[in-house]
Amino acid sequence: MIVRRLFIVALALAMSFTVRAQTSKVTKSSKIARPKLVVGIVVDQMRYDYLYRYYDQYVEGGFKRMMNEGFNCRNNHYSYALTVTAAGHASVYTGSVPAVNGIIGNEWFDPIAKQGVYCVEDSTVTTVGSNNPTVGKMSPRNLLTSTVTDQLRIATNFRSKTIGVAIKDRGSILPAGHTANGSYWFDSKTGNWVTSTYYMNDLPQWAKDYNAKKMPSEYLKKGWKLMLPADQYTQSSPDDVAWEGKLPGNPKPVFPYDLAGLAGDAFGVVTDTPWGNTITKEMAIEAIKGENLGKRGETDFLAISFSSTDKIGHRSGPNSVEQQDDFLKLDREFADLFTFLDGWVGKGEYTVFLTADHGVVDVPGFAKEHKLPSGLVDRKVVNATVDEALNSAFGSDVYVLSRENNQLYFNHTLLKSKNVSVAQASAVVREALLKIPGVADVLDLTDMGRAPLNTYQLELYKNNVNAKRSGDVQILTLPGWFYGTSTGTSHGTPYNYDTQVPFVIFGWGINKGETLRRTSVSDIAPTVASLLHILPGSGNTGNAVEEALKK
Repeated sequence: MIVRRLFIVALALAMSFTVRAQTSKVTKSSKIARPKLVVGIVVDQMRYDYLYRYYDQYVEGGFKRMMNEGFNCRNNHYSYALTVTAAGHASVYTGSVPAVNGIIGNEWFDPIAKQGVYCVEDSTVTTVGSNNPTVGKMSPRNLLTSTVTDQLRIATNFRSKTIGVAIKDRGSILPAGHTANGSYWFDSKTGNWVTSTYYMNDLPQWAKDYNAKKMPSEYLKKGWKLMLPADQYTQSSPDDVAWEGKLPGNPKPVFPYDLAGLAGDAFGVVTDTPWGNTITKEMAIEAIKGENLGKRGETDFLAISFSSTDKIGHRSGPNSVEQQDDFLKLDREFADLFTFLDGWVGKGEYTVFLTADHGVVDVPGFAKEHKLPSGLVDRKVVNATVDEALNSAFGSDVYVLSRENNQLYFNHTLLKSKNVSVAQASAVVREALLKIPGVADVLDLTDMGRAPLNTYQLELYKNNVNAKRSGDVQILTLPGWFYGTSTGTSHGTPYNYDTQVPFVIFGWGINKGETLRRTSVSDIAPTVASLLHILPGSGNTGNAVEEALKK
C-alpha cells in the first residue's frame, strides 16, 4: 500500500513537472520571431545595372554587403507601364498596381472635379516645421489601399512604429502609409525637414534639433567635387558632353561645381547633388535614434527614399560622370547607415531591402552617338495634331480636357452632344498620331479588350488603368524615345530600361543567394509581410519570394 501511494505521488509529481515544462515551453515560444527593425530603401531612378556597373569601385559595406550577404532578385520588374516616382513607391509598399492602389502617376486629372490632382496633395492639412504654407499640404489620402507598413501597425495593435524619410514628399508619404507615426520630407525653400498636420501638430524635438544644425547650408559651401581622380571614372562618357544639363550658376556641366541657391528655392540645388543623399541618411539616422526604433520590443519600420539620384539622372543621364560619382558616394552612405544599424540594433537583428521606383532611358544624344535607336517626340506637335484631327473630324471645339501621363482625357459631355463615341474619337487620334516619328501606338483605354497591342505590353497597361483616374487614350512612344529636350533624359515607359530595378534583401530571416526567375516589384511587400507573419496590404497582387526567406 505504501509503495502504491509513493508511486501515485511520484507519478503526480512527474505529470505536474511535465505540464509545467510544456507550459514553460509554450510561453517561451509564444511570441512570433521577427526582426527588431525593417528598413526599406528606395533609390529613385536606380536602374538595375547600377548594381554591377560600378561594382568594382563600391566598398565592402554598402551595395556589396547587401548582394554578398543577402538575396538578390536579378530579374525584378514593374508589372505596369507608367513607371514614375509616385506609382513606384506605392507599388513597392502596397504590393499592388496602380489599377488597384489608385496611384497612376505623379499627377492625374479628376474628370468629375475637372481639375488636376497631385498624388499626395491634401488641402485639409497644413505645414509643420516651416513657414512655407504649401510644402506641407500633403498626406496619403489619395492612396486607395493599405501598405505593408500599415499592416505591421495593425498586426501589433499599433505598438510598432513606422516612419518615412525622403526629400520628395511622395517618396516619404506613400511608403510610410496611412497609419504612420511620422513622415518627413524636405523644404527646399527653408532647408528644413517638414511634415503635415495629418501626422502631428509639432515636429519632434529630434527633428527640430537636426534642422537647427543647418546642414544644407554647410553642404552648399562645399560645392560638388569628384570623390576619385577624374581618370578613374571609366564607366562614364567624357565629363563635358552636349547632351548634359547644367546645374544653376554653372556655365558648363563640368566638375567641380559651385553650388548657389536660387531666389525662392535657396536649398533646392543641394538636392540636385549627392549631398541630398547625405542629408537623407542623416535625417534617417536621427529618426532611428529619436524614435528609439528597433529597441522597443516590437518590430519597427523605417522607409527611406533617396531622391537626389533621380534629379541627377534626369539632368545628366545614366552614362554621366555625375551619376557615377553619385552612386559611388551613395554606396558609402549605405555603408555608414549599415554600420550604424549594426551598433544600434545589432548585426543580424534587422532586415533591409533595396529597390527603385523606376529605371531610366539613355540620353538620346548619347544613344545616337553610338548608333542606337532613340529620339525625342515633340509634345507641341503631338498636341496640335490631336486637336487638328478631332476638329477636322467632328467640328471645331475643345475635345481634350487634360493631358497627363501621355494620356488624353476627352470632354465626354461634348462628345455625347455630338453623338461621338470615345472609340470614334480614339480612332481619329490614333490614325493621326501614328504618322509622327517616335509614336509607337495609340491605345483606347476604355476598350482594351480589342486593343491592337502585343500581349506583354497590354497587360502592363491594364495594370495601370484606374477607372476613376485614368484618361481615355494612351500614347505610346517607341523604345528609346520620349518627350523631352536635347539635354537629359526621362522614364515612364513599359520598356526594360524603365521596368527592371533591383530587389535585394538582407539581414534577419533572409537567405544568402539569388534568382534569375522573373519577380515583380509587387512581390516585395508580400515578401516582407511573410517575413513578419502579417497580412499583406489590402490591394496586394504580388507573391512572396519564398526562396529568399529562411524556413
